[in-house]
Amino acid sequence: MLELAGIRKSFRLGPVEVEVLKGVDLRVEAGDLMSIMGPSGSGKSTLMNILGLLGRPSSGAYRVGGRDVSTMNDRELSAFRNRHIGFVFQSFNLLGHLTALENAALPLVYRGAGRWESRRRARDILEKVGMSDRLDHRPDQLSGGQKQRVAIARALAGRPSAVLADEPTGALDSDTAEEVLQLLIRLNREEGVAVVGITHHPTGSQQCRR
Repeated sequence: MLELAGIRKSFRLGPVEVEVLKGVDLRVEAGDLMSIMGPSGSGKSTLMNILGLLGRPSSGAYRVGGRDVSTMNDRELSAFRNRHIGFVFQSFNLLGHLTALENAALPLVYRGAGRWESRRRARDILEKVGMSDRLDHRPDQLSGGQKQRVAIARALAGRPSAVLADEPTGALDSDTAEEVLQLLIRLNREEGVAVVGITHHPTGSQQCRR
């Protein structure tokens, strides 16, 4: 479970301090499927960065699985993020010199898991996202939709508590975007992992439970 309480975040722009998040309270339970919507500049990405342990709030409390993450140093935070948070980005963020299988296995490799275990889990989850026939393909050999499927597999490979999807369909055509949204919804159900998405896709938002 992810729990934010009274989260505030400010940035200084020259002499001016701009408060982007103003006392956000949010609970993400196991298996939740929710979307975060709002106009540009409303703080969606800032909130996602804090949820993903990529940024620290100016004030407020954040607990993941009951543990207060504000007391962690950067190294502890990185290891904790690897175990508890998966990411799906609009631009895929795959490593170009690695195959689909190697990209999907990265969270487990960074965690220190053995080669056999990492590849077995990556192969299993790539099969779930319909990429079992592309295991040895590199990103430049894949379509946009296929790249995002690999990115989703990578996000899930480490069995995180939550997957954070930042505009996961933003770089895709409408038909492929709908396929990716339905894939995330199905995996949310089958894997039991919470999925929190930033989206401007009205259909996707309507299909979320929160």
